[in-house]
Amino acid sequence: MADRMADQPPVIVMTGATNGMGRLAAFELARRGVRLGVVARSRAKADALREEIGRLVPGASVDVFLADLSLLAEVRRAGEEIAARYPRIDVLINNAGLHAFSQRVTSEGYAEMTAVNYLAPWVLTDALRERLAASAPARIVTVASRASTRAGVLDLPADLTDTAEFTRRGSSLLYGRSKLMDIMFTQELGRRLKGSGVAVTCCCPGFNTTGLGRELPLAGALEKVLTSLHIGDPQHGSDIIVKLATDPDPAFAESAGGYFAAKGAKALRCPEAGRGEAVQGALWKATAELVQGVRRPHGL
Repeated sequence: MADRMADQPPVIVMTGATNGMGRLAAFELARRGVRLGVVARSRAKADALREEIGRLVPGASVDVFLADLSLLAEVRRAGEEIAARYPRIDVLINNAGLHAFSQRVTSEGYAEMTAVNYLAPWVLTDALRERLAASAPARIVTVASRASTRAGVLDLPADLTDTAEFTRRGSSLLYGRSKLMDIMFTQELGRRLKGSGVAVTCCCPGFNTTGLGRELPLAGALEKVLTSLHIGDPQHGSDIIVKLATDPDPAFAESAGGYFAAKGAKALRCPEAGRGEAVQGALWKATAELVQGVRRPHGL
């Protein structure tokens, strides 16, 4: 990436950049001189991010692509727009995530948490995969979580379309399952892109208080208490995202599906329920079949 900087700034496309650790990562990447392509649902939040980055880093380049990541047709449309805008993409960062405490089903018929946390990164990556490969060396970074250890037993392909109601307590298992799928996706994608010059990694960003349990009573007060105790600093999550996106160490720059912790970038293993080529390949096949008909919305 250093060589690219001497010619023209690297292009990094990122979701989830308007809040929390993603916002901090966007600031740091802008300081390093990259051109950011931010995918966001809210125009107001995206414009506020762009203005703040402009104040902190005069001359920084930030492009905004609007999409609701819970709707796969919008994700596909945004991916097509991004590919059309940039002749080269150096890094894709799938950072946006959601922990819902009750079931919400999208207009496309998917559980919102599954759509945002897993299906959207799959579709966006698929839409940009050829551009990334043509831009090699390039990277794909996906934010997963060690909550994946609480995913229970997978039931594929049923888990992809499960819209059953759940309680706040039950939400942890389903959130963990969506993050386990992110790790599985990363490792299967790493095998498929091995030798292409596209490095593929994912990470656990650690516990972060920013935006903690927005739907829970007293969440704001709890966030303030934890922050005052220096618990859940989103900077740790930001740091591992930036490292995986930019660090020249071959462990990251040449990875074919590595999973890393925020603390010390320690290598982690995929939880047993999702470990191995057979189950990861089965998830890939089921996902590809599920989303193969996704196209941009009419009129867009």
